[in-house]
Amino acid sequence: MAGIEALLCAASSRYPRNSEADVAVLPDGSLLLAYTRFEGLRDDEPASIVGRRSADRGRTWTDDEVLQENDAALNCMSASLLVLESGELLLFYLRKNSTTDCQVWVKRSSDGGRTWLGASPLDAEPGYYVVANSRASRLSSGRLIVPFSRCEDARGPEVGSGHYRSSCFLSDDEGRSWRLASSWVDLPRRGAMEPAVAELGDGSLVMLVRSQLGRIYRSRSTDGGETWAAPELVELVSPEAPCALRRMPGRGDLLLVWNDNYDRGMPHGGLRCPLRAAVSPDGQRWCRFRTLEANPDYDYSYPSITFVNGEVVLTYYARERASGYVGLRMRVLPLQWFYQLEDELLRSAIYA
Repeated sequence: MAGIEALLCAASSRYPRNSEADVAVLPDGSLLLAYTRFEGLRDDEPASIVGRRSADRGRTWTDDEVLQENDAALNCMSASLLVLESGELLLFYLRKNSTTDCQVWVKRSSDGGRTWLGASPLDAEPGYYVVANSRASRLSSGRLIVPFSRCEDARGPEVGSGHYRSSCFLSDDEGRSWRLASSWVDLPRRGAMEPAVAELGDGSLVMLVRSQLGRIYRSRSTDGGETWAAPELVELVSPEAPCALRRMPGRGDLLLVWNDNYDRGMPHGGLRCPLRAAVSPDGQRWCRFRTLEANPDYDYSYPSITFVNGEVVLTYYARERASGYVGLRMRVLPLQWFYQLEDELLRSAIYA
């Protein structure tokens, strides 16, 4: 494969799970990586948000620095970075206190994440909220949008049904105040989970959601994320796993990274392997399928997409099935690589 690939944060006995990352391009052109560093392999293990920096577009990285200490009862996890027009940096993350209390928090930096102003929750309403990594974005209108899902079972996601609905947090003042969108996206079984949102060239928004139905589902908004249409099927197979979705700069197409696999007979719809990429003009019709990872000894998940000077910086976790250890991987690929064809991809049989 063309480009650069690296195991950024290898698993160790002290930190056996390094996952859920985002990368931001800072005003000086350097990159800031934020990822979750767990002290165990389970979701309720202690964790903090850790950063690394690159001055050469991802070729080399500094040592770890803590961006957010674990000040929750269980962990702080799942980072999203967003650089504002002013050059200020926002860090969004989850503070998990229990199986029924997980809130979305944000804090602000004026020096590229070296120091931070006080953190605050996006919503004061109690509940179990999930924002996957690398989800925050700024619309062409200037509005900030953070898609999230919320567990509707008061006993929490680890007990009972754990049913989720998806919506968005919205801000029209550069993140100083936030409000909920006025509608929800829902699906059968475990619901609509871990939404990703991107803006199309006409200003409308596309939301793709994780489901237990063997496919990705799409919803659309024509009012800046205030309301969302009923979800519709996208003909892309997927296990119960999140995707990454971003609009390509200068082209208008959407870039998707997801797990192209579904096995009805396996828990959660099968393995999170292979990891694939595809391109779409509208979030419904997909083409230019490329394979990123396909080693059956690993699961690959929680990808992020960042565009840097004609290149695409991808991060995702790689979980070794034999040991359960999770390392954070990175690829840097030319944007044009995603428009090249793979000869073996004749997909009509898959979706027949």
